[in-house]
Amino acid sequence: MVVKGKVLPLFECGYKGWRLAGVDEVGRGPLIGAVVTAAVILNPEQPIEGLADSKKLSEKRRLSLYDEILEKAAAWSLGRCEAAEIDQLNIYQATMLAMRRAVDGLSIKPEYVLVDGNRCPKWSWPSEPVVKGDSRVAAISAASIIAKVTRDREMAELEQKYPGFGLAQHKGYPTPVHLEALATLGVTPEHRRSFRPVQEALDAVGLYRHESKNCDKELTYPVDLFENRD
Repeated sequence: MVVKGKVLPLFECGYKGWRLAGVDEVGRGPLIGAVVTAAVILNPEQPIEGLADSKKLSEKRRLSLYDEILEKAAAWSLGRCEAAEIDQLNIYQATMLAMRRAVDGLSIKPEYVLVDGNRCPKWSWPSEPVVKGDSRVAAISAASIIAKVTRDREMAELEQKYPGFGLAQHKGYPTPVHLEALATLGVTPEHRRSFRPVQEALDAVGLYRHESKNCDKELTYPVDLFENRD
């Protein structure tokens, strides 16, 4: 498999049973909202074609696969850590905790867990990390799709609650549009105050108010260099 010009060896898991959970996360880099994780155990009797890294799929294809995963997976579960927990723990520890919550929530207990990335949480499950696992392991791909669709929808909801930030477009990443909105509108309760741009905006502008000047200003959305970098 070739990823960004690098040839990765095919991943072969020593565990050969079907109770294999794939785990992935979305939302480490954004300045706002929860970090969302998902755990998925696929049903070998109901294969799902086209599973891939959620960030490489079109939105239409991602949504189609999301519905198919919910219908066909043997088990799936979401985990999360909210902004306040991220501020208390730090983003790395919060991500590990959210992954534990996702696996703990599975209705079928896994016999083995594969985690996207290079580290696993400290837990009791037999497990191993898989670098670029969302492109190499079907169950991790499924988890990445569930997590991303879930968090993207939450960002669209937050945009309705806090208009003017463009959250539905950039998903909370520190884009120029988002940073400009912070500098103009202030910090919402959903922002991660331990992240430096949010700290700076809180010191300079304070808390978000709907009646703040320019909150109804129409913003333009350039190509987002930060989007899809979970």
